[in-house]
Amino acid sequence: MAFTSDLSGQEFWLVVDKGYIPMGLVLGNSVYSMGAMGGWLSGIKGQFRGEVVEVTRLMYDAREMALQRMKAEADSLGADGVIGVELKIEYLHGGQWMEVTAIGTAVKYVGMREPSHGQVVVGTSEQGRTF
Repeated sequence: MAFTSDLSGQEFWLVVDKGYIPMGLVLGNSVYSMGAMGGWLSGIKGQFRGEVVEVTRLMYDAREMALQRMKAEADSLGADGVIGVELKIEYLHGGQWMEVTAIGTAVKYVGMREPSHGQVVVGTSEQGRTF
């Protein structure tokens, strides 16, 4: 079965060696806005020492929403979990919006195979090619 993934060759081999199969690349995305009043209040609080609670709450909510959406995509594939998760955060609209993207590889456990004694070796041939 074909799939997309951001796993390296070595990561893919290790996942399969432990009894999992990659099912596909999954992602979740969330864009949050502080709103005019929230941005104004956080701007004032930014002039003083201490946590800017509104911004902290915004970041947690945006991250959680992106992770939930990524998990929902993995669930729709019948996956048991997601590995190699990376969070990307960008600020848009003059820094008033925050976009959080969660991306990873959905995997399903299919059972352990006979233990392998192989290893991944990276080296250079005499011709200078990496293998």
